[in-house]
Amino acid sequence: MCCDGEGLLLVQKVSELYHKISTLQSLQPSKHVNSLFSQLVLTCTPPPPPPPSPPLIDVSNLSSTVQTMRSHLIKLCGQAEGLLEHHYSTILASHQNPLDHLSLFPYYSNYLKLTHLEFSILTRYISSSPPSKVAFIGSGALPFSSIIMALKYLPTTEFHNFDVDSSANAKAMALVASDVDLSKRMLFHTTDIMDVTSNMLREFEVVFLAALVGMEKEEKVKVIEHLRKNMTSGSLLMLRSAYGARAFLYPVVEASDLRGFEILTTFHPTDDVVNSIVLARL
Repeated sequence: MCCDGEGLLLVQKVSELYHKISTLQSLQPSKHVNSLFSQLVLTCTPPPPPPPSPPLIDVSNLSSTVQTMRSHLIKLCGQAEGLLEHHYSTILASHQNPLDHLSLFPYYSNYLKLTHLEFSILTRYISSSPPSKVAFIGSGALPFSSIIMALKYLPTTEFHNFDVDSSANAKAMALVASDVDLSKRMLFHTTDIMDVTSNMLREFEVVFLAALVGMEKEEKVKVIEHLRKNMTSGSLLMLRSAYGARAFLYPVVEASDLRGFEILTTFHPTDDVVNSIVLARL
């Protein structure tokens, strides 16, 4: 048994939602699809038990059957998230000034909170001057994290966004094209991060790794190891992870995955922010 009481009920609810989601004919945004994933997110972000109680779910204790379900569910969440971002990126780009309408995206407030948390954590460990160049790996069709960070917190920093999907990058570029300043500071690279050499990676003082880059453990570890070999000594790696029931939505980054890095801090949210934040130094 992976858990008891409330935790067992939570796993049962997630399993029921997984069955409904996995039998959908399409994950394209629709009222029904959006409703199922909204229910899933609400189920996986329960109010935390009072400290020092552990979370309701510890994914390391899940049965093999539930682990397999969780792995499939994370992939489905990733596919649905990508389709949702493409859908809304197209909508935003239809406006004359897309950046004035970012709040149309239903989870925009979540990105605002998450980016604020990431910047707050980052400021404790960066030097007195802001980084001149940062990288965001897995930026997608809606590079909200880069856009918010560039507009609100790092107004002079150059952002290099990496994604394997050329159509995602094309849509992302359309969002910032009308902003003279941002379009100069937001660069987009269509490539697999595993093909990016040290000549480029060593330019960045901070590298952000999106949660869905490396959905399988082995793939995630390979990406982190590639970054370890090619980032510059002393640079920072900020990763998005998951904790407790939120690990049904996103992969978990563990300390053992960050060999060669010094983990500076780990933050687990207790509100509607889904991702945990891990900051490490090479």
